[in-house]
Amino acid sequence: MLAPQQLAELGRLLAADRVATDTDTLTRYGLDWTRYFTPDAAAVLFPKTVEEVVALVRWAQREQFALVPSGGRTGLSGGAVARNGELVVSFERMNAILELDKVGRTVRCQAGVITKTLQEYALANGLYYPVDFASSGSSQIGGNIATNAGGIKVVRYGMTREWVVGLKVVTGEGEVLELNHGLAKNNTGYDFRHLFIGSEGTLGFIVEATLRLARPPAELAVMVLAVPQLADIMNIFNAYRDKLDLTAFEFFSEQALRHVLARGTVQRPFDEAADYYVLLEFEKIAPDTETQALALFEYCAEQGWLVDGVLSQSQQQAAELWRLREDISESITPYKPYKNDIAVVVSKVPAFVAQLDEILAREYPQFEVVWFGHIGDGNLHINVLKPEALAIDDFRRACEQVNKHVFELVRDFNGSMSAEHGVGLLKHDYLDVSRSHAEIRLMKAVKSLFDPDGIMNPGKLV
Repeated sequence: MLAPQQLAELGRLLAADRVATDTDTLTRYGLDWTRYFTPDAAAVLFPKTVEEVVALVRWAQREQFALVPSGGRTGLSGGAVARNGELVVSFERMNAILELDKVGRTVRCQAGVITKTLQEYALANGLYYPVDFASSGSSQIGGNIATNAGGIKVVRYGMTREWVVGLKVVTGEGEVLELNHGLAKNNTGYDFRHLFIGSEGTLGFIVEATLRLARPPAELAVMVLAVPQLADIMNIFNAYRDKLDLTAFEFFSEQALRHVLARGTVQRPFDEAADYYVLLEFEKIAPDTETQALALFEYCAEQGWLVDGVLSQSQQQAAELWRLREDISESITPYKPYKNDIAVVVSKVPAFVAQLDEILAREYPQFEVVWFGHIGDGNLHINVLKPEALAIDDFRRACEQVNKHVFELVRDFNGSMSAEHGVGLLKHDYLDVSRSHAEIRLMKAVKSLFDPDGIMNPGKLV
């Protein structure tokens, strides 16, 4: 708890109107999309400059006060939760796009820039920032980097890490590091930039980023396919990937679709329901690209891999088809889903899915399980929905019992127990599923090096 003197000191560092202690602000900024923790922040701080961030970190180190970074708070693993009286540092007022280099195709911006804002800025300048996800309208660049966000375009463009060419960070000692300076080539030893990407704020705060941009894609088309068996999805993926320039390859279950349809904002794509659906997006780079896509549809239908399909005829229809996939998370949020965000090597997906399906059917007979994910890069999202009558703590304990079986399978396949949501509070007990004891020991050593007093987002990741 902050003493009056400490509160006054913070007010002098920032200005009193950028230090919030009211209940509504503490609750809103002390919690991300995770719903398994009760927020308990001491105050929420809103710096505007790098110098203010440095001053806050040095004050916190001196006072031994823990800090929790806050971006768009769209995380799903508790990485931005303040539950032990920490100070929340919000970057929403550090939201300037600072510099565009059209020749080098890079942009430098502050950590609080909204993802969609950056995407629109790039397009307005004839360029493209391809990292995209359903939360692009609220997620922030700093948070995306701190969690190495992936999303719906990974099959073509990769994770956030691929697009970060420079970082400015403030370490747990209040030291400012300029990492890589936006260089395309810099072969001078350890690249600390990559330590901060995916570090979840445990080493320090990302305050600025220099990001690589690309050319805008050609006109995009979207197909939604009805698939009777989950195992056939990878056959469809292989067929389309060999012939088309895919920018996305997503899947979702009928259960997921029903929750989206229940909101009344989109229409069912087909007259008859299927157990699973694929959404794929591709560039129309040649006059006959759509003809090729339809020929592939006929081929897959002949193999019995799909039973129906639709191809967008306009950009508006393409956006409406995307909503079938992108609206899933929001539509199931009221059910307080317990999420498993797992990944294996793409070639191993069919065998992994077959065994995982057996586990889920056996261990979750009383719960509704919603499947969706970026299956084109081996990433599956398993969402277990909480029954209304079941207390949330009891529900979480039941899900954690099943985790043992799910994560044993992930370990057997040398997979990741957190493909893109991060580790945070929810998953740090399972880190050894995907990391060896030697790796974890070294991760803790790195944490101690950059944050010797343990004030940076404590309890998360390691």
